[in-house]
Amino acid sequence: MSQFRLTQISDTHLARRLAKLTDNFHRVAAHIDATRPDLVINSGDLAFDAPTSPNDLTFAKSLHAELPVACRYLPGNHDIGDNPTAVGPVPSHPASEQHLQSYRAVIGEDRWRFDEAGWCFVGLNSLIMNTGLGSEAEQFDWLASELSRTNGRPVALFVHKPLYLDAPDDPELEASAIRYVPQPARARLIEMFGAVDLRLIASGHVHQRRDFTYGRVRHVWAPSAGFIIPDKRQERIALKETGLVEYRFTPDSFEVRHVRAPGQIDVDLDELHQKAPAS
Repeated sequence: MSQFRLTQISDTHLARRLAKLTDNFHRVAAHIDATRPDLVINSGDLAFDAPTSPNDLTFAKSLHAELPVACRYLPGNHDIGDNPTAVGPVPSHPASEQHLQSYRAVIGEDRWRFDEAGWCFVGLNSLIMNTGLGSEAEQFDWLASELSRTNGRPVALFVHKPLYLDAPDDPELEASAIRYVPQPARARLIEMFGAVDLRLIASGHVHQRRDFTYGRVRHVWAPSAGFIIPDKRQERIALKETGLVEYRFTPDSFEVRHVRAPGQIDVDLDELHQKAPAS
């Protein structure tokens, strides 16, 4: 295949009780139907809150199953729980093997690698990093094996959490540590990917659209497909809007388009909390 068209959606946060988020997903689905990429990747937080409402994940999978193209998925903190950090509060719902097994039972694999258009695509579960779980060690072992077989191909990495805000050595801060891949797992990842031709890191989680380059690596933060977080709850780093990201990969290069699906609206998180009935 001389080119590979990929659409990234993220942070869909689907739940049967939240009709506005379902409506936004249907608008995204219609756009995917109209554009027909080769693959859709949801980079995490498929569900509104699977650790407390497991049916959210089942509902999310049922909607994705109706998309007209193949999908790959990565877990987010609202799918399997969050990872601990050296600073900041302990997660109210920590990532666990039990949550991960529930995710795998409904969604499937939580990490993957495939090759298309001369590229190597790697998807990692960023929520088990820094947990000490057995699955964390297994994933690092698996990653080392996969990276040893890239054979010089350019690499695109997909994760739920961005690796960092601006630079690899950004300090972890209590107010924002939960937003990025925690140390020391972050440093280990950066070292491992330093041995290959990493060109792209695509993530979600922050609900803000951002696109910047550090060194040779382009960092693309996909916005939420579902809702925005108001400034009083979260600092404004980049653009707060709902939307998705489209990529076109050709051997040794790629293009990025930042788009919104026709009819997609900016649902405010506070509005959801005010109107959502108890699950």
